[in-house]
Amino acid sequence: MENEKSLSPRKTDVFYCPVGNEIEVFETCRKLSLPMLLKGPTGCGKTRFVEAVAASHEQELIKVSCNEDTSVSDLLGRYLLKGGDTVWMDGPVTQAVRKGCMLYLDEVAEAREDVLVVLHALTDHRREIYLDRTGEVLRAPPSFMLIASYNPQYQSKFREMKPSTRQRFVTVSFSYPDFEKEVAIVAKESGLSAKAAEPWVKLAGNIRNLKDLCLQETVSTRLLIYCAKLVRNGLPERLAGEVALVQPLSDDPVVVTALKELIYLKF
Repeated sequence: MENEKSLSPRKTDVFYCPVGNEIEVFETCRKLSLPMLLKGPTGCGKTRFVEAVAASHEQELIKVSCNEDTSVSDLLGRYLLKGGDTVWMDGPVTQAVRKGCMLYLDEVAEAREDVLVVLHALTDHRREIYLDRTGEVLRAPPSFMLIASYNPQYQSKFREMKPSTRQRFVTVSFSYPDFEKEVAIVAKESGLSAKAAEPWVKLAGNIRNLKDLCLQETVSTRLLIYCAKLVRNGLPERLAGEVALVQPLSDDPVVVTALKELIYLKF
């Protein structure tokens, strides 16, 4: 309960329910200017956590979704032609450092290794970036904070984060909330009553425990919220479950049938 009180987002409408000690760790890292790495499955609240803590401190947040095509120029900036002139345009990382705001790199493990190396100087005592195109060295002000995230389930030997990168972050492991908290989250986010949300959260727990289905991803809290919103707005429960839970999880006809049967048993 201590951690739930510590967020106290009185200055924001961003809703976030702590599931562990992540708020306490964040506040300490922010105080010490240490970078954070959030690891956990899809839809478990990593991005919402970042949005909530940024809003609770009334700090501007710059978000970047990383992928295998993300380049150093995409993050730091590049020269562009404007009206016949060549003008330097800051990338999101450079903007965040200049402004001293919060920078969130989502799915950072998907970025190329040369991109991650450029960020190394931001994650140690230097807290700086070098813009070779302009010859500038930008040092991050105390208000700047770097938070990155990744999904361990997406890791492969080709995309695994190197120890030299991982060991530059204070790392918090995220998972899906316990039953009561997940019910409260789904009810709050969807407008469905807690009583009506309970069967859906129980169903999610059942699916998460079914290892035989070999799902690449399981039911996320985000999908539960989508499903509850559909039900709240009049969609039949079985149809809502199919389009918000079953179809997003698998294309395999056997798996789809098995998931549908679970929903039909519940509703």
